[in-house]
Amino acid sequence: MSNPVTRKLTTILAADAERYSAAMEADEVATYAALKAARAVFFKLIDRHGGRVANTAGDGLIADFPSVVEATHCAIEVQQELAADHSLLRFRIGIHLGDVICDGDDLLGDGVNLASRLQTMAEPGGILISRQVYDQVHNKLTIGFEYLGEKSAKNLPEEVSVYRITTAAATADRFEKVKPQVRPAQANKPDRPARPEKVAHVWDGDRTDQGAQPAPAAPSEGRSAAHSVLQAAKEAFGGLKTPTQRLYLFGVGGAVLLNLVTGGRFWPAWPVLALALVYGQINGNGALGFKPFMSIPVRIWILALFLICINLMTTAFPWAIFPVAALVLGGRVMGGRGEPGAEPEEQA
Repeated sequence: MSNPVTRKLTTILAADAERYSAAMEADEVATYAALKAARAVFFKLIDRHGGRVANTAGDGLIADFPSVVEATHCAIEVQQELAADHSLLRFRIGIHLGDVICDGDDLLGDGVNLASRLQTMAEPGGILISRQVYDQVHNKLTIGFEYLGEKSAKNLPEEVSVYRITTAAATADRFEKVKPQVRPAQANKPDRPARPEKVAHVWDGDRTDQGAQPAPAAPSEGRSAAHSVLQAAKEAFGGLKTPTQRLYLFGVGGAVLLNLVTGGRFWPAWPVLALALVYGQINGNGALGFKPFMSIPVRIWILALFLICINLMTTAFPWAIFPVAALVLGGRVMGGRGEPGAEPEEQA
């Protein structure tokens, strides 16, 4: 009479060394020594966390634990100790909680197969767990978890939910693989002239504080447009010296930006923009301290900016180009006759 099949619910840990065969071909003695050292780490920590080794085949092993939390702790400590020892071999680990068949000390069944499949999907030095393990440990351990989605496992009929344990060491290891290589700073080279920073060069060239201003050099094609825009902005706004000026510009700019970031849902931007238009038309030269630019009155520039903001908040098509161009051309004509209410510019 055959013995009945014995089953149990347990946590299975499957581990396997990366590129073990290639390492053996390159250096048998060193690889075998590294495998023995790694196995000693596994055996020590498995025993410490209440587990037992069920099977060792080649460079891999199967262990089971009565506690899901202890199995997960064990896997993390194994990877950390092997990394600290700079082991020649790097191991992948998979953990699953499931029902297994007991054949003496050996374990069989889909639960073991799934743990082995998780191990094969893991990164070298990494740990993958199933949803059954995640449900038991995610609120008991202060470690990170990354959901990798539903994965197809070989010889298993259904997809499985896979999670990666993201310890600090594993995260740093993945970052080292993808981070750009930065060249070390070169020694001082006296025969190489220092290169001024672009920001300092642009703004220093526009200062008109005291003393004679040097004749401006002809801008190159690459930076002439950006330089002209910066100079125009400084000339038009004349510096933000009062709280009223700062509130006006940063308030309007912030409202428009919030409207753009929220996809048009920040509705207060509309009344803010309307009030800014009215206030700018009345106080553009006075309280705001704006100055005419390119002989175009301040009110024309404020109206043009209002239309550009409306364009940005409504559609991606740049329709504001046409009315703004018309306003600029008309403003040139008005500027030649002088803007009503504008103070005359001082003669040099």
